[in-house]
Amino acid sequence: MMLSDICGSSLFVSLPDDVFNVMSDSLSPRDLCSISLCCKNLKTLVSSEKVWFSQCENFKIVKTQDLVEWRNGVSSYKCLCKFMFSVQPLLGIWVHQNPELGNVVYVMPGFLSVVGCRILPQELGPLGLEDGPLLWAPVFEIISDEDGGLAFFLHGQERDGEYFYPGSLKPVDRSCNVLLLEVEPRMQSNGCKFLHSKSLVHPHLDWESARQIRRSDGGGFSRSQRVSGSNSSVVAFNRLSFVDRRKLLELVTGQVGLKVPDLASGPLFPQLSDRDGLKKELLLLSERRILLMQMYRHGGGYTDWQTMSGMPSDARVVTSKLKKSLEHPSSTSALLNGDEIHLHNSKRRSVAGYFKDSLKQILGRSFSTGGRVISKNGSSSSESRHAQLHEFLRSGDMIGLSLHASSTKLSTYRAWPNMHDNKYALYKLPTRTPTSGQEYAGLWGGTFGWPPGRPSEDKPGKALFFLLLSYEESEGQQLLIATKILEGTHYVLHPNGSAMFVVKVDDPSTDPFPLEPDGNSSTLDIKHAYTGEGIANGYGFRYPGSKPGSLFVIQDGLLAFVWKESRAVLTLQRINLQELLRKGERVPALPPIVNFAYLTKSYSNVFTSFSNPSNCFRSSR
Repeated sequence: MMLSDICGSSLFVSLPDDVFNVMSDSLSPRDLCSISLCCKNLKTLVSSEKVWFSQCENFKIVKTQDLVEWRNGVSSYKCLCKFMFSVQPLLGIWVHQNPELGNVVYVMPGFLSVVGCRILPQELGPLGLEDGPLLWAPVFEIISDEDGGLAFFLHGQERDGEYFYPGSLKPVDRSCNVLLLEVEPRMQSNGCKFLHSKSLVHPHLDWESARQIRRSDGGGFSRSQRVSGSNSSVVAFNRLSFVDRRKLLELVTGQVGLKVPDLASGPLFPQLSDRDGLKKELLLLSERRILLMQMYRHGGGYTDWQTMSGMPSDARVVTSKLKKSLEHPSSTSALLNGDEIHLHNSKRRSVAGYFKDSLKQILGRSFSTGGRVISKNGSSSSESRHAQLHEFLRSGDMIGLSLHASSTKLSTYRAWPNMHDNKYALYKLPTRTPTSGQEYAGLWGGTFGWPPGRPSEDKPGKALFFLLLSYEESEGQQLLIATKILEGTHYVLHPNGSAMFVVKVDDPSTDPFPLEPDGNSSTLDIKHAYTGEGIANGYGFRYPGSKPGSLFVIQDGLLAFVWKESRAVLTLQRINLQELLRKGERVPALPPIVNFAYLTKSYSNVFTSFSNPSNCFRSSR
């Protein structure tokens, strides 16, 4: 056969496997899925394990040697690629405004999973930043099943120990910058199956159109619920009032909580250890993952709210009867038949008492009648600013937790996003990779004081600061901005998101470094120096003003900003959060809802108490 006779799919099929593998590196997973739909021969060619192994490598989520270990837990490298494709946008640093000391959640790879870890405000330990244990608490996990499906677990602490709260993960927006904890209604016929990436099944569709196809395919809703019209449309969770959203989250977490067994309380990701120790860790992680998937299949995270209340399926009738029962407690037992609910954590609660405590504030404020909303004071209106609860519940007879990674337009000030104060959300910080001309971009950590390094005996505790350094153009000048995202003091000195210093990188400083070498060297090698301004003292003010200073680039990759007047020094080093967390120390989480997003304004450390309250850091500026 002449080469000219080979065309179309035959050309690809005739190529040696190694040549096609090299070519496939330049293709995306969606491209490969599109090719596999052309004909049987191309489908067979694209299904090669080598092709999908290369795709998994391209994500750069874990090292190549770890891919082999991850592959042992799934059906194929294609399934592993499906999982990586879904969770890759979640990796990175997520924050919230409250508490003001800092609320930093770092999402990193686990074992066939990604783990959200909250770094606690803390003082630097006696071993320093590199060798000392970094304190952290688990927030959530997303685990892969054998086919690349996703299982979501929220972490939380209750009086009798640690709990898991299983739920679902909505399709992830590739450019997501907001992570929302929501309640999702679902029809029981749809079950509580794992979420499989629609974008891999439909390679030419974006996430928005994939969601539309899922709804048009039925999505578990009956035909009557898919008829066009405002009364039958699906109501988004964020359209409910804040009180309704909070109470629904409390209601669901109270029902789906699973007590963490001993085996599942082990490590969430491999620690840094020798080869023999790593093998044992991977075995424990594999057993833990299998146990969690069994718990997920058994629980599923969804609860039948109609069965719980023993009421008719029509949501409008449900809310009306429930309101009457709340207004007349004597009729509650008749309405609910005095039944009790057996929770997944083996606790028993009275349905009447449970609903009276959990939903009275939701449904007692207003109820719908004749298409009009009548409030407690008797006023009415044809439209309500927020959606009504019965409209939301009408979408399904099951409710459960849901994690929603979406993209929204956010305004920022000096690299810090302006956040909503009434949404259970985390906001992603864009972390730029250092490039030529922007060498100092990225995450840095350090403390006040000189010389840098480990705390001394007379100063056993130094507050640990995390700063995100980014570049910005202003009035024709390039600025280097150091945004505070974590502060390890006992009581906040500077609000979350403050610019600790702003430096003009095009304006060299002629000021000498005002302090002596650190004692380990006879001379101090200053690579560069730039003029700038550092934040001034001004507790209670988000923008308290600034005072002149200089940023010095020192040997060993250190940065030191010095306030000119007070000679206070903030010394920084570039940090790798993933490596620090692997060597870190895990501490208990908060109760589930506030563990995800702490919305209450606070100026102290709400996550943990310091071992020595007397060691309170104070700035000398």
